Order: sequence, then C-alpha cells, then structure tokens
Amino acid sequence: MSSVEEIEQAVSELTPDDLRRFREWFAEFDAELWDRQIERDVAAGRLDALIEEARAEHRSGRTRPL
Repeated sequence: MSSVEEIEQAVSELTPDDLRRFREWFAEFDAELWDRQIERDVAAGRLDALIEEARAEHRSGRTRPL
C-alpha cells in the first residue's frame, strides 16, 4: 500500500469531528504552500508580465474599482 493509499484509508476512518479538524488543518497547510509558491514566483520575476499587463490596463482606464 502506498503512502497516499494509507492516508486515504486513515482519512476515511476519521470521526466527523476529526475530519473537520483535518480539513481545517489541510486548508491552512495548502494555503501556506500556495503563498510560498507565489512568493518564489514573484521573486523570480515569473509574474512580471502579468503585473505589467494589469498596470497597463489600469493606466488606460480599462479597470474598475472592486
């Protein structure tokens, strides 16, 4: 059995309360990973073209307040 299969089995056996707690933990864990990836992408300049495109659209008046 692979690690993923073991995790799936363990999750399927959680009580409703433990499953809720696991979901909350995993959502925070996943969000943290996403934040770190975005930070690495920004630092590496991978988002520069998108940022410039958004700024150009704003300067040309093609945006609206949120």
